[in-house]
Amino acid sequence: MNFPVYIAKRYLISKKSKNVINIISLISIFGVAIGTAALVIILSVFNGFEDLLKRLNNSFDPDIKIEAKYGKTFIPDNQTIEKINNLDFIEAYSFCLEENAMLEFGDRQIIATIKGVDSEFINVSGLDSMIISGNYMNYFHDVPVAVAGRGIAYDLQLNINFSAPISVYVPSRTRQLRGSFQDATDNINRLHVYAGGFFAIQQEYDTKYVILPLKEVQNLLEFDNDISSLEIKLKKGSSVKNAVRTLEKIFGDDFFVKDRNMQHEYAYKIMKAEKWTIFMILVFILLIASFNVIGSLTMLIIDKKNDIKILKSMGANNNLIRKIFFFEGIFISLCGAIAGIVFGGVICWLQMKYGFVSLGTSGSFIIDAYPVYIKAIDVLYIFFAVMLIGIVAAWYPVRYITKKFVSIDY
Repeated sequence: MNFPVYIAKRYLISKKSKNVINIISLISIFGVAIGTAALVIILSVFNGFEDLLKRLNNSFDPDIKIEAKYGKTFIPDNQTIEKINNLDFIEAYSFCLEENAMLEFGDRQIIATIKGVDSEFINVSGLDSMIISGNYMNYFHDVPVAVAGRGIAYDLQLNINFSAPISVYVPSRTRQLRGSFQDATDNINRLHVYAGGFFAIQQEYDTKYVILPLKEVQNLLEFDNDISSLEIKLKKGSSVKNAVRTLEKIFGDDFFVKDRNMQHEYAYKIMKAEKWTIFMILVFILLIASFNVIGSLTMLIIDKKNDIKILKSMGANNNLIRKIFFFEGIFISLCGAIAGIVFGGVICWLQMKYGFVSLGTSGSFIIDAYPVYIKAIDVLYIFFAVMLIGIVAAWYPVRYITKKFVSIDY
């Protein structure tokens, strides 16, 4: 074993002449461990929320969504569709058409987004797994059926007993307003559908979307074959990046080809910014806690001044003595880092298994306890951050405090 490392290890575990130095060393390790554990837990909670958000979005959003750069709709040409059919990484695709509309049920009215989908939509999304009442369907005995978000169902007080239809209103694209304002009703297109089921994903979707048959929405909006998006599900194991690049070549510069992250680009960017802002704040707190390491090393150097004299008389040079105390500081940080990662990991595991820290939402959210997901790369970042702080904290007392004791020649 390297001599400075061996002496530093002995100093770490051996009893000091003054018991207070042992206590301060333990406090230093404890402070580093608590800071490290806090980093592991906080970042894992952020990862848990991010993973939950992605899983919820995956229930509605496709793997890849293709939209026109110019205009709200486009007509998919047969050549492009033939190329898509020949791609081996595509499992299913669906044509969709979205537009804002006014919904009316009884004496209640709201503005929502109607999304017309074809029969393949159920194979592209996981919406059928998020149905909380009724069933997912496009038609019931040739009668068009709507699948509404839970928030819309609540606002309109919808039921699924097919006793009364939902009225959907949108302005006509082709007819011009003539006569008085009272005649404007002639320029409104109407569609009557029945509620077949309600879904619950998250508030963003639950209060916004109503799923309708594509053909009914196209007729309502006076389109023949126009769609607003082509939604694609990839086969398991397919590379999303390669799929995006291939589809960009097929569709050209007039279309956006978005993977799931690009579909919610700002939300994920904000979440990552919050995560790493918290990381930097906790690292700063850990930096303050590292002053305990400086204090511990300073007192240890003072306590071991006689040992320094003995080592000098035996031929040890100044550099070797500095290395001994430098490694001592590294060991304090290393012990704290390992203990903190283990402790933080155990807390995260207990939360994942038992969920003992609840959100306090009384069942109003899709989960009851804080979600936790540990990423190995985050643990690695934390370890390197803690050790970097430990190196800085050890370097200062070794560089300046030992000058007083290693400058004497024997």
